[in-house]
Amino acid sequence: MARILGVDGLTLQDVEQEVAAGARFVQFQYCISVILMIFRRGSNIYFVRVDDSVLARSLGFTLVSLVLGWWGIPWGPIYTVEPVVSNLGGGKDITADVLGQLRQRG
Repeated sequence: MARILGVDGLTLQDVEQEVAAGARFVQFQYCISVILMIFRRGSNIYFVRVDDSVLARSLGFTLVSLVLGWWGIPWGPIYTVEPVVSNLGGGKDITADVLGQLRQRG
């Protein structure tokens, strides 16, 4: 599992209360192309509280994709669109999966 950012000092009960109030765990995507090689990756997992800006957190990954993703031939431009759209839409919501794993760990 990727590293979870934003939960330092919180108990499982604190996290569950935040999620009930609208917080969520998200992962952002990015794409980097080097001529014939294209790397599509996911970021660490971010715990985004209700009053946090998801757009601000996704901006760096979106910019990396826009600047470095489209260079790959021939799939760079095509593979760049997916992370940009996903990030601008708030990232990939993986709250249920992360909560399940946190509950298993206790």
